[in-house]
Amino acid sequence: MAATLAGSWRGISSPLYVTESELDQVTSLLYASGSAALGWWRVRQTDLSATPSAKVLQQAYRIQALQSLIHEKKIETVFRLLRQSSVDAILVKGWLAAGLYPERALRPYGDIDLCFRREHLPTAKDVLRNPEATDCWVDSHSRFSELESRTFDELFARSRLVDLGAEQIRIMGPEDHLALLAIHLFKHGAWRPLWLCDIGAAIESLPETFDWDVCLGANKTRALWVICAIHLSQELLAADIQSLPKPYRLRKPPRWLVSNVLRQWATPFAINQPPMSHPEPMARYLTTPSGLLKGLRARWPNPIIATVSVNGEFNGFPRLPYQLGNCALRAAELFFHRSNTTG
Repeated sequence: MAATLAGSWRGISSPLYVTESELDQVTSLLYASGSAALGWWRVRQTDLSATPSAKVLQQAYRIQALQSLIHEKKIETVFRLLRQSSVDAILVKGWLAAGLYPERALRPYGDIDLCFRREHLPTAKDVLRNPEATDCWVDSHSRFSELESRTFDELFARSRLVDLGAEQIRIMGPEDHLALLAIHLFKHGAWRPLWLCDIGAAIESLPETFDWDVCLGANKTRALWVICAIHLSQELLAADIQSLPKPYRLRKPPRWLVSNVLRQWATPFAINQPPMSHPEPMARYLTTPSGLLKGLRARWPNPIIATVSVNGEFNGFPRLPYQLGNCALRAAELFFHRSNTTG
């Protein structure tokens, strides 16, 4: 997976050191993880382009190209309706991340992620009930947990307007967006290769005016998460990180992190991720203990998610304390939930 996707966001393909049998092995994983079009982009100008696996990847690329055009029409519609109601919105991830690639068709997305002023959120939800927007899957936010210390006004001030069809849409500024992509990667355990490709694409397309102080923010722990994600994109996907300030270039990701990400990429399926991987709600085992051990094993936290959940550092120390801390937090949440519902 790593070798196939290395540098996949570049206009000119890097050398591909993958055999036909290796491509056969990885094709289903690329498809399942949303990276099939990027796989085609990598093999399209190689001797592998005529292989059966490459044809599967090419077909995924063609489908995504059609879907991309449909999604853009939906985004245009959503922003037109919001503008008519004087509702401010900032678009993040999805379409914005796709713009980091040579072609937007290379990066799939489903939801339209929008951030609204808190006071505009009820109006925005009413606007999005318009029949014209019924097939536009909008994920509405008033804040992002990944950027919890940044106010909407700050995000708005750094955002910019771009043209899309007949509309102008507001997109998140590059400093905030890179931070969001990096922390989102770790918050969700880094199981999807596409998310690390986004970071590689972002770090190689920073504008000259990019402000690292804004990107890294005031929270030192989260700043180190962003730096670690950037180094991870270099380690696994050969991203060029020369734009990273010199003091941060020597911070290599810990070996446990690299091996854990690669292990997940061997089976990059959403069904393996919580909560879909949980056989039963934990509250069930409080009254019916049968299957409790299986439930606990399924809930043993990914070390990456555990680290983020307790605001830990990505260093070379063992992850067990963070995993135990994560379990304690979730047990407390379950206890308080039960207390509130039974009280």
